[in-house]
Amino acid sequence: MTAGSGVRSRASEAEGTGVEQRPSDLLTVGEVARRAGVATSAVRFYEAQGLISSERTTGNQRRYRRHVLRRLSLILAAKRLGVPLAEVAEVFAELPGERMPGKRDWERISRRWAARLAARRREIERLEREIAGCIGCGCLSLQRCRVLNPQDALATEGTGARRLIEEA
Repeated sequence: MTAGSGVRSRASEAEGTGVEQRPSDLLTVGEVARRAGVATSAVRFYEAQGLISSERTTGNQRRYRRHVLRRLSLILAAKRLGVPLAEVAEVFAELPGERMPGKRDWERISRRWAARLAARRREIERLEREIAGCIGCGCLSLQRCRVLNPQDALATEGTGARRLIEEA
C-alpha cells in the first residue's frame, strides 16, 4: 500500500520494483470506460475474463493503470476483427504483465492477426461474388438457393416444417 493513498499496489509488490503508484497514476472504472468508449460493465467483464487487471483501494474500489487503455483498445480492435476473447487472452499472456506493452509487442500482435484479416477479406470477396451471382439469377429463394441454404436436404419436399423420420 502506498503511503497515504489507500491503494494496494499488488503489481509493484509482485514485480519487486519498489515503485509506488501515485493515486493520480491510477484511473477509476468510470474514467477507463469513458476514455475507452465502453460501458463500465464491459471494463469489469474484461477484468473478470483476465484480460485486464486492477488494483483495489482500502475501500475496495477498482483502480486501473493507464496501460489498461491500450489493452482495451486492442480488445476492441480484435472484437471488430472477429477474434475470439480466448485468442486475445493468449496474446496478452505473451505481453509484459504490469508494464505498458511496447512497439515490438504491438508489432508482434499485428503480424499474428494479419493472416486472419487476409482470410476474412478473401471470405468477404467470395461472398460478394456469390451474392452478386445470386441476385443475378433472380431466384432469391431460401428453399432452392444453394448459396444461401447449402445444407437443406429437405428442399425437394416443399416449404414448411417437416419431421425427418429415419428408418431403423
